[in-house]
Amino acid sequence: MIKIAFFDIDGTLSNMETRSVSDITIETLQRLQANNIKVCIATGRHPLSVPTFEGVTFDAILSFNGSYCFDKEGHVLYSHPIPHKDVLRIIDNASSINRSVSLASKDNSKANGTDQDLSDYYAFSKQKVNVSEDFDTFVNEDIYQIMCGGYENEYDALMKNVEGAQITAWWNRAVDIIPAGGGKGNGIHKVLEYYHFSPSEAIAFGDGTNDIEMLEAVGTGVAMGNATDNVKAIADDICLSVAEDGVYHYCLDHNLL
Repeated sequence: MIKIAFFDIDGTLSNMETRSVSDITIETLQRLQANNIKVCIATGRHPLSVPTFEGVTFDAILSFNGSYCFDKEGHVLYSHPIPHKDVLRIIDNASSINRSVSLASKDNSKANGTDQDLSDYYAFSKQKVNVSEDFDTFVNEDIYQIMCGGYENEYDALMKNVEGAQITAWWNRAVDIIPAGGGKGNGIHKVLEYYHFSPSEAIAFGDGTNDIEMLEAVGTGVAMGNATDNVKAIADDICLSVAEDGVYHYCLDHNLL
């Protein structure tokens, strides 16, 4: 029996083309909770950029790709920042290839500049890059994620001599850099442990490469119809695309609603 469900946002709940969430998707989340299924978000987004869904209070939010997880009362379930020395290395590495970075603490995000790729990346969540004059001070806070414009051929340069962080990505023009050993799957393990659920009692929906560990961490991992091929390859099942309200139809067809 499914007792908890995890959802990516962009490309899963939210249509990336329209940048909106359909009414039937919101109703699906409401009906799942009405059926005593806990509903959780697992996203690369900052906690402050998680959209609101009318009538839905998420039981847990796994932000920064699982590096900072908290429940609906705000209790921290898991906290795993990037080592400070690696934050500094990544900033230098990015500068060497003319890339700006945006650092994210649990309460804020600040950048040392921006470029078209980074700005477009932020636009997916209807946010703007916060280029800040006190960036050098902000660096000393606990940093959970670093966002940077970047293509796959830039990854090695970005991560040169970095030991405590890793790249995860769901878009080909930018990256999220998270703590080594992090990822949505690790966050899910912590949340399941907190609620005393087994993986077999959990389901997850995702579409991007950064969702692979999430789908593997639960008993039923569902790839969206619009998911990348590598996500579909590891998924237990595939539903319709986000544009076709795939989450709703899957939950209805599998008696979760």
